[in-house]
Amino acid sequence: MDTTNFKVGDIIRVFTKDPQDNKVHATPFEGVVISLRGQKESRTFIVRKRGADGVFVERIFPVASPSIEKITVVKSTGARRAKLYYLRKTK
Repeated sequence: MDTTNFKVGDIIRVFTKDPQDNKVHATPFEGVVISLRGQKESRTFIVRKRGADGVFVERIFPVASPSIEKITVVKSTGARRAKLYYLRKTK
């Protein structure tokens, strides 16, 4: 399953499931892709979203994870950097 149809700077929605129960989680994780790293099977990406009370949450997902049900691109943007770590400093 090729789920790398997104790039850094895109806003994506990641649908995950529990591997034991095979249930899709009710709320998908939606945020900005701030990093893509690795090669082939060890490829990972970091998604950053704004949670409750303005607290930012970052989550690292392996691309080849069996717990990822699907990934949809909400909005595609053109980032000028390969890593958007500077977003961590903004509020």
